[in-house]
Amino acid sequence: MKAPAARRETLVLVAGIVWSLVGLALVAVAAIWLTQGDSSAVLPACGGAVGGYFIYRFAFSHLARKNLARIYAQSPQKSKVCVFAFQNTRSYLLVIIMMTMGYGLRHSGIPKIHLAPFYIAVGVALMLSSLLYYNRLRVAS
Repeated sequence: MKAPAARRETLVLVAGIVWSLVGLALVAVAAIWLTQGDSSAVLPACGGAVGGYFIYRFAFSHLARKNLARIYAQSPQKSKVCVFAFQNTRSYLLVIIMMTMGYGLRHSGIPKIHLAPFYIAVGVALMLSSLLYYNRLRVAS
């Protein structure tokens, strides 16, 4: 059975959109939690945003760059590559772990106001990292 394939630019665009949408969803959920709380949301939101920059700078930007390198290095003689090529197996496992942790935290007894900065941090990091995908498309065209 032949693996599904797509043009590299399509994979880069889809990866960027997915990272953007997941990041936006996490920030939106955290914003709802913060607006439902009794206290000020400014400090948790700012803390989450600053933490998001550091997660982007020291973790997610490296993952995005590795994913981009993988997409463009795979089968250089072919115009299309496997649609699952934008991440390696370890990254897929990381996604599963992060989703499981998010589910566990949401359903734990921890107040949402305390979870919101972490959701904002990961969301901001994902959205900033998605810009690397879009930038690669801009440079390639």
